[in-house]
Amino acid sequence: MTPVKHIVFDIGQVLIHYEPDAAFRELIPDAAERKWFFDNICTHEWNIEQDRGRKWADAEALLIADFPDREDHIRSFRKNWHMMITHSIDGSVTILRQLIADGHDVTMLTNFASDTLREAWERFPFLTESRGVTVSGDIGLIKPDKAIYDHHVAAFNLDPAATLFIDDSARNVAGAQEAGWQSVQFTGPEALKVDLNNLGIRV
Repeated sequence: MTPVKHIVFDIGQVLIHYEPDAAFRELIPDAAERKWFFDNICTHEWNIEQDRGRKWADAEALLIADFPDREDHIRSFRKNWHMMITHSIDGSVTILRQLIADGHDVTMLTNFASDTLREAWERFPFLTESRGVTVSGDIGLIKPDKAIYDHHVAAFNLDPAATLFIDDSARNVAGAQEAGWQSVQFTGPEALKVDLNNLGIRV
């Protein structure tokens, strides 16, 4: 296996905790109704298109046309987005900062809407401490499409075979491997330490 020269972090569920349910517990107190709302209205598939670059106003209009009685809840998804990021994953942040301090080449690659990523930067300064970040909403590409990995390689002059990707999503990990990268699925900071140590990267 090629020695790792570049380390690329995902952001959501690796460095910061993302929980849409947290923003709707007061708006929709019944857990079953909240689940229905996320399964049928503000779905993952709907939200990922904002990560691809669709404007929030357009996204909201699409849903309001079909669910006019849910307009307030639909608009609350973006309005209360800040409540969905409940905390940083401190063990991962410690690893990130240690890798940077030790001189490793660290960047980030994330599925994130452009505007909400900027909000996250303001709340969590460590998200700006790597060499740079590829934001899906900025370039109109999303993981696990091979094109976004290739874009990141070109943008940061990486050697794919020497690049390690860390992501919580099995699909995104597989996408990185198909693009010629090394990758590990994030399950927690302690497991990540083991994965890095197994690759000869001490943290």
